[in-house]
Amino acid sequence: MRRPRVLGLEGTAWNVSAALFEDNLLALAQHPYVPPSGGIHPREAAQHHANVIKAVVEKVIGDPSLIEGVAFSIGPGLGPCLRTVGTAARALALTLGVPLLGVNHCVAHVEIGRYATGCSDPVVLYVSGANTQVIGYLNGRYRIFGETLDIGLGNALDKLARGFGLPHPGGPHIERLAASGRYHVLPYTVKGMDLAFSGLLSAARGMDLSLEDICHSFQETAFAMCAEVAERALSQTVKDELLLVGGVGVNRRLQEMLGCMCEERGASFHVPEPTYMGDNGAMIAYTGQLMLRAGQVLEVASSAVNPSYRADQVVVGWRPDSCAEGPQTQPGSWHGAEAVVTFRDGYAEKKRVLKKYREKSLDIRLIQERTRAEARLLSEARRAGVPTPVIRDISGDTLIMEFIKGVPLAACPHPAIVRRAGEVVGMLHGAGIVHGDLTTRNIITRDGACTLIDFGLAHVSRETEARGTDIHVFFQTLKSTVQDSGELIAAFSEGYCTTFPDGRAVLIREEEIEERGRYL
Repeated sequence: MRRPRVLGLEGTAWNVSAALFEDNLLALAQHPYVPPSGGIHPREAAQHHANVIKAVVEKVIGDPSLIEGVAFSIGPGLGPCLRTVGTAARALALTLGVPLLGVNHCVAHVEIGRYATGCSDPVVLYVSGANTQVIGYLNGRYRIFGETLDIGLGNALDKLARGFGLPHPGGPHIERLAASGRYHVLPYTVKGMDLAFSGLLSAARGMDLSLEDICHSFQETAFAMCAEVAERALSQTVKDELLLVGGVGVNRRLQEMLGCMCEERGASFHVPEPTYMGDNGAMIAYTGQLMLRAGQVLEVASSAVNPSYRADQVVVGWRPDSCAEGPQTQPGSWHGAEAVVTFRDGYAEKKRVLKKYREKSLDIRLIQERTRAEARLLSEARRAGVPTPVIRDISGDTLIMEFIKGVPLAACPHPAIVRRAGEVVGMLHGAGIVHGDLTTRNIITRDGACTLIDFGLAHVSRETEARGTDIHVFFQTLKSTVQDSGELIAAFSEGYCTTFPDGRAVLIREEEIEERGRYL
């Protein structure tokens, strides 16, 4: 069946782009805004968009009578830029008498990536200027498994470049300089499937080293963090496809690291051609086409832009439902994101393995630090009454511990059991320990009891922010793997507040973390 011809307009930030899509891409044009100095100024970028959008559209529109829909990036993005392009899209739709389609910019990156590479149901690593997210599809929505807790990777690269007088965009210049640099230690901040770049950026700016060494160290650290959270999502969902999308994804070193990680896991790695990686009208036109065929059109009166429009708010009416995947019981061995766990009679051996994608000195440091910290904090949590495995032996990279019989909470997310999980986490936080990787696969349940495992990212903290981030990781896991997560979140919250007196303040902080803008 012939696909409808859709005109797509993109203009969320620095680039104005228009494209025409039917059975394939018919035409694509763009006109990027280049700031004279510093970063992107929203009003100046919007004025640029207003000046050039007519000429950009004229390059692709062809015969206007053949167009059957007009799609535009409705968000997320810079408000002034979104409003400028949205106004143009409404005018075109009204003039041509065709449906208007408001496309989520992030979802468009995912869909054009699926189209361009042919992958089916991947875990998606989306890295652009303002966005760094790990995404997967479940039951009518794209779920966010993890994301940056502060700034996007692309913005971090641009800020690092500006600090050293490099032109915008900074990513390509940093990639070039990094190729001849050497690695030096920088902060590495991963919290479950979330990550943060602010500390890394500040430390890199303060390094008294050659620019080549600074760029190399920053790239190696930031990209390793991205690869780790992507691998953790593959492990959590038991998917075997990874898709890289977003403008930062054109970086060859990032592609190399992710490809190496996927090869080690036996997963396939997919990268669209560069045309589809940065912000482009083709991804808007193609996703608008999917929406048009699914009947997801907008009334002009209801087409206001949304600068904070998240991918998990989009109803994906063009894809069939899918269910959460993964084994229902513990297998003979489990290949996690950082270790291989072998289950034997009465005990489990957890061996952290070197990652070929990661700088060796960084890898060795992480293995040693995480192994020692896990053994210590497992014991401290157990002394505080938290159900955890008993440690039998420890070496530089291996823990031998009690085998906890049962199934992961992911296999039986019943409200009563999830409530008990909340009680156990409340006890852990009351002991001053933050788990760091609080997912439904790291809580083992049997006969209604819950045991916490995998303390590899655990740390000591009594800060509300750290506890809120811990809960945020857990809630994100529920939302990304369970269709109706609201009842389970309520049950967990009730149990958590039962055993942790300050639980309500932590839950309020988790809501704040959830609501913080990721598009600054």
